[in-house]
Amino acid sequence: MNEIIRTENFYKSYGSISAVTGISFNVYKGEMFGLVGPDGAGKTTTIRALCGLINPTSGKIEIFSKSISESRKEIQNSIGYLSQKFSLYGDLTIDENIEFFADIHNVENFIESRNELLEFTRLKPFRDRLADKLSGGMKQKLALACSLIHRPKILFLDEPTTGVDPVSRRDFWKILSGLLKEGITIFMTTPYLDEAERCHRVALMNKGKILAMDTPVNIKQSINKEVIEIVCEDSRKAFKVLLQFDGIDSQLFGDRINVVCENSSEIFRKIKSEFDIANIKIESSRIISPSLENVFINKMKEVY
Repeated sequence: MNEIIRTENFYKSYGSISAVTGISFNVYKGEMFGLVGPDGAGKTTTIRALCGLINPTSGKIEIFSKSISESRKEIQNSIGYLSQKFSLYGDLTIDENIEFFADIHNVENFIESRNELLEFTRLKPFRDRLADKLSGGMKQKLALACSLIHRPKILFLDEPTTGVDPVSRRDFWKILSGLLKEGITIFMTTPYLDEAERCHRVALMNKGKILAMDTPVNIKQSINKEVIEIVCEDSRKAFKVLLQFDGIDSQLFGDRINVVCENSSEIFRKIKSEFDIANIKIESSRIISPSLENVFINKMKEVY
């Protein structure tokens, strides 16, 4: 596969605060790569550096085999960037916003491309509506159309579906799937682990460090552990009991508890015994495959 993005030992500090601490990864042409992590993980700092909007404190960033610091303008002409914040013009219509971005990128004869994008994003019936009058999901689709008007080779998306309703979120993913079929490389950041499952490869990131990087399937298999899913009447009380166990990783998800462990049958017998003593009734239990969420939480506990 052709490497299209490469970072080596990338650091970024703001004074005494280290936002990113020596990460390295590569992205191949035509793939969707996801940088996944909670707020403050360093995702936005990384994507802004890849787009040439901020300079690394140290390390190397190459796009199209060219240094971002030495070929910034040339690289920026071939990439699209959708930021976390809606940064379009509210007093312009959908059509006018796309035309404005076409002018910025010196795109001539953009009318046909604009019509294609409006059809693609299902915004055509609303083309005369002011951007300020659009819903959150429609604003994101407009921002996406604006970032695609110059036909970029790489599309950078910074948490594109945060705050978007479920229907618009599903539509957005259909659009991204279509872009992949056209050969566009997509680099996205997201706090949503279910979205990460859709990526070809993902990097799990926290506190400026990459904890794991591979395909979602390989990452889930990497911990070589089983997960016991337990549902009981008082999940919080049960969770406190489980925190006293050594050698297991207990994770609370609402009314469900996931216990990440080895030798699940033996561990479950011990859990049931302790729950009986604490008068906690187990309503249901089963062995499930580890999810990306299970793995991420487990690796965070291992590192920190």
